[in-house]
Amino acid sequence: MITLTSRAAQRVRMMHGELGAPTKRLRVFVESGGCSGFQYGMSFDEAKEGDAELVSEGVPMLVDAASLAYLDGSAIDFDDGLHGKGFEIKNPNAQSTCGCGKSFS
Repeated sequence: MITLTSRAAQRVRMMHGELGAPTKRLRVFVESGGCSGFQYGMSFDEAKEGDAELVSEGVPMLVDAASLAYLDGSAIDFDDGLHGKGFEIKNPNAQSTCGCGKSFS
């Protein structure tokens, strides 16, 4: 399971409304790259065969099976504070993260 905080869910709903594509859902994924070997990604996308369909805070999410293995148990927050703006993923499966918080191993 992947969970969104209420702040993250609110931001996703706002972005989804601006997108104007009601059939697309939030996709959360992991891909090779970044400083530490893997990096997180988020986009709006249509469901694909094999996707896990999750819901947190009323927000439907899509996650492919390979990404779910890395992300299971993660929590996604949104920080719009003074030091930066963006989504933060707290991943209990990550052995280490880089300074930017966008990649892990």
